[in-house]
Amino acid sequence: MQESILLVEDDQQIREMVANHLQKESYEVISVDDGQKAITLFSQNKFDLVILDLMLPTSNGIDVLQQIRKESLLPILIMSAKDSDVDKALGLGFGADDYIAKPFSLIEMTARVKAALRRSKQYSQNHPPEIVKVFDLEIDLNNFTVRKKGDEISLTAKEFQILRLLATNPNQVFTKGQLYEKVWQEAYYGDENVINVHIRRLRGKIEDNPSSPKYVKTIWGIGYKLEMRQ
Repeated sequence: MQESILLVEDDQQIREMVANHLQKESYEVISVDDGQKAITLFSQNKFDLVILDLMLPTSNGIDVLQQIRKESLLPILIMSAKDSDVDKALGLGFGADDYIAKPFSLIEMTARVKAALRRSKQYSQNHPPEIVKVFDLEIDLNNFTVRKKGDEISLTAKEFQILRLLATNPNQVFTKGQLYEKVWQEAYYGDENVINVHIRRLRGKIEDNPSSPKYVKTIWGIGYKLEMRQ
């Protein structure tokens, strides 16, 4: 299966050069030019690796890095013209897997991409998937995948985190505030619409009949739980 890369770079010439080269190397590449777009795209798609510039409009590279690390352990390669030891330590300290300084050769870029993906695969092989089964759902906690009757279901990062939280705490009721604070890792100020939308979308993907859910149950006036009993 073709590996997918999210490329975040605001310099159009560099972005197009890197994207074209990686596509010739048989990678699927989705590229964006600012941090907020990157965060949105990441939450809506499944990637194998992120290449991330530090100097970005709207949300800088470190903000993007921190947001991705809240949701995923996939490899992140930072590239930036800021190549001092301080910047390297900052980037790697926040969870990046590798760093390449501009200007760089495309050969070096490709080698680092391949190395990061190889390390990620080796980690997955050395950490067998931890599977939670709920009726006909199989939730792979290590690889962030969900299957229903053998067919993979495509969830966003937030949808997966909600399902994982509920599935690893079966029959426990979570209020909307608790769900928000655990999944978004931010203080909850009563905006129920965010939770309602994500629960509705999650049910639309995993339930046979979203209007009569058997997985994610509503406990009226309190919140939600995942019921393990038939």
